Amino acid sequence: MKATKKVLWTWARELRRWLTPGLGVKRWLGLILLGTMFLGLGVAVLVLQVYRTAPETWWLPLLSTASLRFLPRPLRALIFGGIGVGLLGLGLWGLHRSLLAPFLRPNRSVAQALAEYRRREHGPHIVAIGGGHGLSTLLRGLKAYTHNLTAVVTVADDGGSSGRLRRDLGILPPGDIRNCLAALSEDESLLSQLFQFRFSDQAGDLQGHSFGNLFLTALTALTGSFEEAIAESGRVLAVHGRVYPATLRQVQLVAEKALPNQPGQVVKVKGESRIPEVPGRKACRSASCTLATMRPASRIRASSLASRKT
Repeated sequence: MKATKKVLWTWARELRRWLTPGLGVKRWLGLILLGTMFLGLGVAVLVLQVYRTAPETWWLPLLSTASLRFLPRPLRALIFGGIGVGLLGLGLWGLHRSLLAPFLRPNRSVAQALAEYRRREHGPHIVAIGGGHGLSTLLRGLKAYTHNLTAVVTVADDGGSSGRLRRDLGILPPGDIRNCLAALSEDESLLSQLFQFRFSDQAGDLQGHSFGNLFLTALTALTGSFEEAIAESGRVLAVHGRVYPATLRQVQLVAEKALPNQPGQVVKVKGESRIPEVPGRKACRSASCTLATMRPASRIRASSLASRKT
């Protein structure tokens, strides 16, 4: 008895989820029911016409019995209507589970997944500006509340894998953008982990490079546009949101530092990766710190990529 009550309660709760406003389900369910009703009326008219005009044969009594003519019409309508609604509901439930099973997480129903998706689709519109691991961590948390996210990512990184690709191929540093794409992916599964994979010290020339950085570099060569490469990578990772570079020009961070052992001596340090390495404190106020513009990002040729793979 308790098991039956639990099943009925589960079904009732699931039905309530399906009827939640904003899912966009009730209108289509009503349309399906209306179409099924007209289809049933058409079949009923056809059967009635056959029953009235067909000559007396052995199958007419069977048809009469199958249509429950020995029962009152209201009761017959109630029986056939109940069976039809039950079969229709069971068919729709099975169809949804079959179609959406590859996209569902364990222990989460179709209604729950749809309600969560709709909630995020109607979430607030948020623009996040920054870079480094902080921006990707922020986006990873925000995507649980909304899909309307836009990330504007700094492109001043010149260290590690991004710096090497920037110096060798003249592209914008892809590292921070890669992190944001992985953070905004629908499900950070194997594909996202592959995008974040970094080659070990035994990988030769690939040592320290991230697969996602190389992927973005190759797509930039194929599409001829860093923006297009980001968009295509977002489609591959099923990203919810948009990622844009802060600029399409090569920029470099510049800091002025006062040397500790030489009072009054101020040096300019160029490059994000070099600023922490130079001892001393910052001598400039934040308003006077500048971005030094370098040469425009050159378009990468596929031949240059191929020559560096060998």
